[in-house]
Amino acid sequence: MTLPDLIGLIGVSLILCAYWGVQTDRLPAQDWRFSAVNGSGALLIMVSLYFTFNLASFVIEVFWLLISGYGLWKAWRRRQST
Repeated sequence: MTLPDLIGLIGVSLILCAYWGVQTDRLPAQDWRFSAVNGSGALLIMVSLYFTFNLASFVIEVFWLLISGYGLWKAWRRRQST
């Protein structure tokens, strides 16, 4: 296993853990940590894709990262209003 593969697998693990947390009601989807973990996972997968590029995987990770950024922005706005 190469270092980029390991980095990508860590990213996949982060995304799966976040999804598992939401599905098991341990992590609210509105919590900033959900978006942060998802965004971090997407970023790590994108790092691994730099070394072994796959366009379809790259496109979905870009959108995963953008959506996670939007979730972080919403969480920040909620916190500012309280």
